Amino acid sequence: MSIPLYVNPVAGRGRARSSIASLRRLLDSNQIDYELIRSSFSGDIEEQIAATTGAGTGQVIVAGGDGTIHEAVNGIMRGGGTAALGVIPIGTGNDFVKACSIPLHWEDAATLLADRIRSNAPNRAVDIGRMNDRYFANGAGIGFDAKVTQIAQNIRWPIGDLVYLIAVFRGMIEGISTPDLQIAYLGETYEGPVTLVNISNGEWVGGMFHIAPGARNDDGALNLVYANAVSRRRILSLLPKILRGKHLQEPEVTHRAVKRCTIVAASPVPSHLDGELQPLQTYFETTIVENGLRLL
Repeated sequence: MSIPLYVNPVAGRGRARSSIASLRRLLDSNQIDYELIRSSFSGDIEEQIAATTGAGTGQVIVAGGDGTIHEAVNGIMRGGGTAALGVIPIGTGNDFVKACSIPLHWEDAATLLADRIRSNAPNRAVDIGRMNDRYFANGAGIGFDAKVTQIAQNIRWPIGDLVYLIAVFRGMIEGISTPDLQIAYLGETYEGPVTLVNISNGEWVGGMFHIAPGARNDDGALNLVYANAVSRRRILSLLPKILRGKHLQEPEVTHRAVKRCTIVAASPVPSHLDGELQPLQTYFETTIVENGLRLL
């Protein structure tokens, strides 16, 4: 049977749309039997994958960025959680493919994927996270992290990862909120104002921020990283360290490897999963799903 290939045309700020013809030629030349399906709206890929995997489809491929992968993972889990996922990265940050050691250039990734499909290579299992009733492949963020994500989504310039750095500066100019949170993990509890919370399954967020050095998506743990309330000036001094992954020893930063954590906010706060903004919420229950996803 043909493998459904879901393409998000707006991924990579429209780069995916212009790559469809080249992608088809590459897969055709590698004799991959696929059915190309373009998404029409946000959530479309998740709904279609949930339906097709729930009906028994065992393999799906997506071409897009971290948001596209987020939809695919949630669709697979809604469809029973057994289908294997192939990923062709045509996004902006491509954080999940970095965590999985998938080639960042989509042509290389597609060629490797085609080789694996033709040779019937064994699937590779990776962990995923779950926050409340949604799954995430690479990471979840609360607070300033989510604000930066929202700003970045409104920047349409085709400048790659730099869009997130610009979003950080815009976020600082607009003002930094420090909501009061209660964070419970490993028998510890923190209560007080927080600038950001990141719960990572992979090392990178926003393409260029090395937020959780040492995180692995096959080690049975998530990496909890949070920062106490800090000023704009302090963020500016921390930013180069975050880019290099040298921030975990700073006094405002706490880092723990966890299987579960609970976060309660005094009032509704913004959050994101894999760069996809979520409704304002006050309660976040996060757990690891070990070997929850199979990769083609």
